[in-house]
Amino acid sequence: MNVPLCLPDIGNDEIKILTSVLKSGWLAHGKYNDELELLFAEKIGVEYAITMNSCTSALEIALKASNIKGEVIVPSFTFIATANAVINSDCTPVFCDVDLETRNMTPEFIASCITKDTEAVIVVHYAGQPCRMDEIKSLCDKHSLLLIEDSAETIGARWNGKQAGSFGIGCFSFFPTKNITTAEGGMFTTNDYLLAERARAIISHGIVKSDKKTKPWHREATYVGHNYRMPNPLAALGVVQLKKLDDLNKRRKEVAKIYDLDFASKADYFKLPYVNKKAEHVYQMYTIQLVNEQYRDSLVEYLNSMKIGASVHFDPPLHEQNLYSRYIRSNTNLRNTEILSKTLVSLPIFPTMTDQQVKWVLDSIQQWIDQQN
Repeated sequence: MNVPLCLPDIGNDEIKILTSVLKSGWLAHGKYNDELELLFAEKIGVEYAITMNSCTSALEIALKASNIKGEVIVPSFTFIATANAVINSDCTPVFCDVDLETRNMTPEFIASCITKDTEAVIVVHYAGQPCRMDEIKSLCDKHSLLLIEDSAETIGARWNGKQAGSFGIGCFSFFPTKNITTAEGGMFTTNDYLLAERARAIISHGIVKSDKKTKPWHREATYVGHNYRMPNPLAALGVVQLKKLDDLNKRRKEVAKIYDLDFASKADYFKLPYVNKKAEHVYQMYTIQLVNEQYRDSLVEYLNSMKIGASVHFDPPLHEQNLYSRYIRSNTNLRNTEILSKTLVSLPIFPTMTDQQVKWVLDSIQQWIDQQN
């Protein structure tokens, strides 16, 4: 049996709307971008949502549209895109440690990284569980810091009843591995009208749209911009996917519960994922921590040999990569990050995953355990 790490749920509705858009000939930014933005803003509970070509672009635009130029606190335990967006915005990433249980940045770790040069904080909601956002927002407000949420992995997740991505500037990913997909794509969310207008301009070559133009062909740049727009067909795909989000996340939670029940009896080898009582986890990934790091590679290799798409997120962490070494402070302590990078395993989880596939994963893990004894 083949069990991939992840698999997008693409059905007849997605194929139908894509076919319709392709036949229409309107392939650039179009009406489905407008529809997806309205639906997404309503879903997240914000005033403005802007479709973009990736979450990475959204992170970069959040910094550029806010005119951030100083230090930006980010986790080292994240995908490289988070730090790259900071560097590409001519800012300086400052690596922050994460909690061992939730794998998220905490207010305490963030506070320890703040200096006179800090201008922003990018929190990454790891694997589908939001950070402690009420405390983090209060901390950022206290120090007048811009708060950006890398919500690539938490579409539909909540902290204390409020949607992830609605506490600060929200940046979401629609990559095929995420909770919903547009193939490639992302979303930027905010409650700030002026910020939204700047963001819209920067992703469209720096051109500010105006209804007052007497000459439709007149295009004048107000900002040095990019082409970070999402094409109309991909936005159409997103419209269909977003309407399915709750059902897709429901199945992820069901699979995670089956995993949890099984791993509860394997405490000699694994530590169960911890979910904060205030968090609604949407399990973009299901990660299990090994008690002994010496078993990590062996388990992943064994599962892969059984055609099970186990993987690791993230090893090496950013501060252990040569490209980012010059951003490491002499007094930086990232002990938890280093532990997690050597002990976590990501297991298959996706909305169309069958109970039989889940059982195959768990049976294979038990076979691996039997081989260790």
